Amino acid sequence: MELAVRLVDEIGDPKWTIEVAHRAMNVIREHIATKSRGTFEQLEQLSQDQKQGFKIINQYYNCMRYAAKYELDSFCLYVERYRPKKERFYEPRRKRLKMFVDAIQDLEDDKLDELYLHCPPRIGKSQLVTMATTWHCARNDEPSNLYVTYSNTLGGAFVDGVMELIKDPTYAFSEVFPYESIAHTDSEAHRMNLTRRKKYATLSGRGMEAGLNGQFDAKGWLILDDLHEGINEVLNQDLLAKKLKFFNNNVLSRQKQGCKIIGIGTIWSLNDIFCTRHEFLEAGLAQPGTRYKIIKIPAMNEKDESNFDYDYDVGFSTAKYREIRARFENDGDMASWMAQYMQEPVEREGAVFLPEDMKYYNGILPNEEPLKVCCACDVALGGDDYLSFPIAYVYEDGSVYIDDVVYDNAEKKFTKPQIIDKIFEHHITSGYFEANQGGEGYKDEVDAALQEKGIKINLRSEYAPTDKRKAQRIWDKAGSIREYYFRDPSCRNKQYRMFMTNLFSFNFKANQKHKHQDAADSLASLAYFLEGTWANARAEAAINPFRRRQYGN
Repeated sequence: MELAVRLVDEIGDPKWTIEVAHRAMNVIREHIATKSRGTFEQLEQLSQDQKQGFKIINQYYNCMRYAAKYELDSFCLYVERYRPKKERFYEPRRKRLKMFVDAIQDLEDDKLDELYLHCPPRIGKSQLVTMATTWHCARNDEPSNLYVTYSNTLGGAFVDGVMELIKDPTYAFSEVFPYESIAHTDSEAHRMNLTRRKKYATLSGRGMEAGLNGQFDAKGWLILDDLHEGINEVLNQDLLAKKLKFFNNNVLSRQKQGCKIIGIGTIWSLNDIFCTRHEFLEAGLAQPGTRYKIIKIPAMNEKDESNFDYDYDVGFSTAKYREIRARFENDGDMASWMAQYMQEPVEREGAVFLPEDMKYYNGILPNEEPLKVCCACDVALGGDDYLSFPIAYVYEDGSVYIDDVVYDNAEKKFTKPQIIDKIFEHHITSGYFEANQGGEGYKDEVDAALQEKGIKINLRSEYAPTDKRKAQRIWDKAGSIREYYFRDPSCRNKQYRMFMTNLFSFNFKANQKHKHQDAADSLASLAYFLEGTWANARAEAAINPFRRRQYGN
């Protein structure tokens, strides 16, 4: 097998070499499965546990070695072959990071010009880019490459990380690239050259605060990693404007024709460097034909489970992420959770609903009969928009308790049964459905399903006024919404928690840039339904003499 791969590699066609190498590796895997009824990974673990070598493992890696010159995934696996499996970086994280690796491969194969990778902290993105940069520089050591971050110290640490992969004998770099070696280093300027000393180094690392002068240049890759130190920097509008100007005038000016860009890090704000660059690309303002990809992976998936629960406990479990989220929630800083962990930047300037300005209760309703229980529905039929359905208990003193919600972006065949169940569970007597975007038909279907069950309640649907945009309607009802009582963080279910996060994310200034309106819009509709007007005033609810239930003594 190894001989076949070597002969193909001598032809000089990388694609053919990769294909034949993988075929050979698959044959070896099948042979192991047939003979031992196990996997290659299990055999390798056995070899390490018993400190016993197996010839077939070496044959497998020898085939992979030929592909590793051309394929980043194979390089990341091969370069750590001599390390204990539990101490390897890439293999335990591969099931998630493979998506990033494939995108970087497209960049190297000239299928992309710019690539942006955004995910939570400490999941391995910077180390992955360190490995990718090592591979990229070794494949062609002549072009200059530049790594830029917020700190000059971190810029030097990145260059040190690349040199470690090249020099440390625990890594198999020299087996993949036997003719590549470090020819020159400059620890003060954080520069490193492979093969020969050059005016523009093979790799340089620089912090934005240190500036970029004429000795720094990017012909191969321009790597942008965490350009903002943290949220305090982004909240300082003067500093943010200064950094944006430096990025456009100094950092991007180091990029030569044909240079690729890799951006990794947190998107802190809709106005930070990464988000501004994304908008620039999406608006088509870059040079014609610019090919780009933006990948965002949040900490938690739609099932509220971790996306980064790696093997050997080197990632973050679902329980751990829920604990981290609870800390942000307890501190009233869900905006930071959304930015750092969920890759959804929330603009603080212009935020209409701040956690500290809202009213809360412990999930136990007042021990008296409510005047009425009603609901409002901002209808969505799936996709990016969420159906938002808050349920309000209204009391004689005018207080309004949002005791439950439906908040789901599933299709209506899934959301409609939830609505019907909630109406029955809470004994809702009246409700409002916004007629826009299919809301009237949705209301009619809910009403028909209720009547089939013998339940008759008052449901209304109206088209939202066209003389005010949605954000303005929400703004006008913001005062009323802030007077409502919402459940404490400790007594919210998943949908209620998502509903509140969306509410806190609504931003009057930034709403045209980012959609965080579903929860706020449904609450504005509820306020209109209770008050009978879209004006920014509150009206007291009238007693419903036909609704009588027993609520304690």
